[in-house]
Amino acid sequence: MKKRILIIDDDVDMCTLLSKYLSRKGYEADVAHNAAKGISKFSEEKFDIVLCDYRLGDKDGKDVLVKIKEINPQAVVIIITGYSDIKTAVDVIKLGAFDYITKPLIPDEVLNVIEKSQQIKNEGDEVATHEVSAAPVTKAKHNYTLSPNKEFLVGQDEQTTQLYKQIEIVAATNYSIILYGESGTGKEVIARTIHDYSHRKNKPFIAMDCGTLSKELAASELFGHMKGSFTGAISDKEGHFEIANGGTLFLDEVANLSVDIQAALLRVLQERKIKRVGGTKEIDVDVRIIVASNENLRDAYRKGKFREDLYHRLNEFSINLPALRQRKDDIPLFADFFLDRTNKELGKNIEGYEDNVKEMFLQYSWPGNLREFRNVVRRAVLLTQDGKINSSVLPWEITSSYTQRPSSLQPLENHSHLKEKEIDLKDAAAKAEYDAIMTVLKNVNFNKTKAAEILKIDRKTLYNKIKIYQSMEQE
Repeated sequence: MKKRILIIDDDVDMCTLLSKYLSRKGYEADVAHNAAKGISKFSEEKFDIVLCDYRLGDKDGKDVLVKIKEINPQAVVIIITGYSDIKTAVDVIKLGAFDYITKPLIPDEVLNVIEKSQQIKNEGDEVATHEVSAAPVTKAKHNYTLSPNKEFLVGQDEQTTQLYKQIEIVAATNYSIILYGESGTGKEVIARTIHDYSHRKNKPFIAMDCGTLSKELAASELFGHMKGSFTGAISDKEGHFEIANGGTLFLDEVANLSVDIQAALLRVLQERKIKRVGGTKEIDVDVRIIVASNENLRDAYRKGKFREDLYHRLNEFSINLPALRQRKDDIPLFADFFLDRTNKELGKNIEGYEDNVKEMFLQYSWPGNLREFRNVVRRAVLLTQDGKINSSVLPWEITSSYTQRPSSLQPLENHSHLKEKEIDLKDAAAKAEYDAIMTVLKNVNFNKTKAAEILKIDRKTLYNKIKIYQSMEQE
């Protein structure tokens, strides 16, 4: 059965040309010359794919996309837009478009995007018809999609797919970029991936953590210094801007830079010139800037912690990195990927995971995100001698969040048939204490320091209580 395509465009000649071309390629094409007719046709008939121009007489393509997704959230929508209209492209991708095509249209390129959309859809349908348990762990190891430098895994969750579409779009530009995301979400990995997708990929990628540097050291690290410019400056030194010239400079936790350094950074971004600390010569630099922050920089400048003009200079494009708990479909994939890498690192051959271990991974909130996940897997591989990883080698935070409560501390309501004299007050008190600790730990994503503060006990006491509950669970 032929796939049906709806072309929505007010250019009659283009619609005619494209519909004839797609018909010759085995598709059944229909056309609508404005947004209202296109939406009406889509609601009344069944179409597999929609090609929609962004600039229509009565509505924007973005409005059409939203309406089509309301009618059928699974619809494959491809937007036709003007050449190099980056913001438009990103907007429609965020709203759920499969992809975008720039004018002037080349029929073969249009066909390629259409066929790619159907291939991905078919693969998704095929996966959905199988039980998860039917796919052995080892099989996933051969299906990894890696970043351009072959070092990082590209996930398959819908949020991850949208993230990488944004990356591919913005990588081709010289835009400055702000990356937002929780600790451990891979901000430096994404910055490096943007670099590797860009035309600067053969030039240096330099990363700098702004959160650990004093004002004096930050200036030296960024801009370099001249011999004798301050105590300890025993020779001339290139800064990161010079080292990264032609490439990309990634500044992590940029909000921690002092106001003076922020002012100097703004000047460099505007003029593309630097002066070393203690120097007078201006040095031309061509560097793309990517910054990252746990804190929203808009909020930071409103609080007076960050320069507003620097924020606007950096905010040519921003990307929000989803937390691991928001990417459930990627968790089994990353579990296998980290296992594969750790097996190679340690020279081991651990086969995979017991079924309940992957269930625990899916249920856990992962406050440390991918960094925490990688460390958990590396620890588990180290502690496992052979066969598969089981729950006994996982941290308490993961096993306890899965089991909810130790078996010896069942809720009192489960014992309601007992007489009052049979209720052990010591057990009841332990159960209440356990529930209180678990509630607080879950509320703070198992951050033990915060939990201890809320519970008004010191961290050591909290650890001791956790050990007691662990031992009770194993009895």
